[in-house]
Order: sequence, then structure tokens, then C-alpha cells
Amino acid sequence: MTQRLSVTHTTRHTYRGDVIASFNEARMTPLSTSGQLMLRHELTVSPTARIQRYTDYWGTAVEAFDVHIPHHTLSVVSTSVVDTVARWRQAPGVTWSQMRSEEVRDRWCEFLELSAFVDDAAVDDNRATVLEAVLRAPTPRAAVGLAIEAVRDHIAYTPGATHVHTSAGQAWADGRGVCQDFSHNTLSLLRAAGIPARYISGYIHGEDAEIGVPGVGESHAWIEVWNGAWEAHDPTNGQPVAAAHVLVARGRDYRDVSPLTGIYAGPLSQDPEVVVEVTRLER
Repeated sequence: MTQRLSVTHTTRHTYRGDVIASFNEARMTPLSTSGQLMLRHELTVSPTARIQRYTDYWGTAVEAFDVHIPHHTLSVVSTSVVDTVARWRQAPGVTWSQMRSEEVRDRWCEFLELSAFVDDAAVDDNRATVLEAVLRAPTPRAAVGLAIEAVRDHIAYTPGATHVHTSAGQAWADGRGVCQDFSHNTLSLLRAAGIPARYISGYIHGEDAEIGVPGVGESHAWIEVWNGAWEAHDPTNGQPVAAAHVLVARGRDYRDVSPLTGIYAGPLSQDPEVVVEVTRLER
């Protein structure tokens, strides 16, 4: 079933002294796309700042703001109401010859590129056997399933074991990670096999949450794979991407979708405090 969700995402930065100025971009607005519908959204910033809105190259809603008064803390609160889709559609599927055609590779070249996060599994001895199995799969759809299964078998979900700058290869070598690492590793295997795939960020909560009762949600990452059309997969949980998932941003890797980025002039900050609260609403 579809769900109506209220999502509050709070980020608070505390600095060791006064910051003179800061320049920031927030990617916290749920998308209206493919059945998901964003009904309301508001971004509140303290100290108060003028917010400018635009859509980035990847189709993500961005809210940019500058703070030009001295401040010891920066608080950013995103509140949204969104209707989620019962289950994201499955792509029709293509053959290997269709997947490897010049037309497909040219059209989706940006989602075949490697990066500091999505590194080259083809030159990593640790992933060579897995990649060989993916390449031997009878269809691209089977290859996607093998890649996800291999990542879930190899990496143990371990909060705190990695950080936002950890590459796929580093997480694979350590055998531990979080949703970002599961997604980056799956992308590494799929792109090395010539399958276009992109990184997705958003939120996740329990589908059986009681209506009207606020619960702890999580920022979450999953992937979308092109297989004749785009379809979603959650490598971390191994479950369908459905009503529990709120889609916020798409890109090549975490760098393109980070919820809050910016620069500032001032002393070092402590680790940010981040809280996500999700409430299921009556429809």
C-alpha cells in the first residue's frame, strides 16, 4: 500500500567559536516522480537566511543559502509531507547485446563512469571472482541479482566502521560498512560489467509504523539500474524499494546527493548532530 509520511530531517553544526560566514546547499526535498508525490516542504535555517531554490543537473531539488552574521551554531530543519509509492516498477529487461550497444553506452555514459567512491572493481583482485560471476550471468537482470547478493554476503552492516569518504574498494576490503558502502560496491560491480546504475539517497522507516506516532527514521541510500528502463534496488536490506522508502536525490555517487554541503570561514566544528523523524499520516 502507498503511505503518506511526514519527514523531519534536522542537522545541527556546532563550532568551536564564531563562524563569520557560511555558504550552503541542502538536498533534502523529496522528489515528485514515478508515483511518489511531494505534497509539502519547508526548510528552516537558524540563523535566518534567504533561501534560493533550483534543480541541479541530476534532477534534484536544491536549496542554497548563505549566512553572513557571526554564528556559533547552524541549524537546518527540513520538514516534508510525501505520498510514497506502493512499489517501484520493474524494468522490462534487455539482453547483454542490447545493454552493450553503443546507443545505450552513449546515452547513459555518466552512470557508467568510475569515481573516488565507485572505483574500478575490474582492477581489484579482491573483487575479481565476484565480477567474473556477474559477467557470466545469462542476462543483465541476473547479473544485478548476483551483484547485490555478493555485496550482501560480503559486507556486514556495521555503523561507524566507515565514513562518508570511504570508497567501495576500502569497504569491500574491510568487509564492513553502511548503506552508502553497500550501494557504492554494487555500483562498482555493475558499472564494471557495463550496466548503467545510479546512486539514490532518501529516507527509510518501518512500513508497519503506527499512524500518528513519530518514529526514528534514517537517511538511506539505494540504487537504480537501467535495464530497458530504470528500476530500484536496495542492496543494504535486500527488500523491494516501496512504501518505506522516500526518494530525495539521484546522482553518480554520494558526492552528488549529500544532504548538506558547504564551506565556511571560522573555527573547526564538532561532528554534526543529525536526527530524522518519520510519522505515518492518515490519508
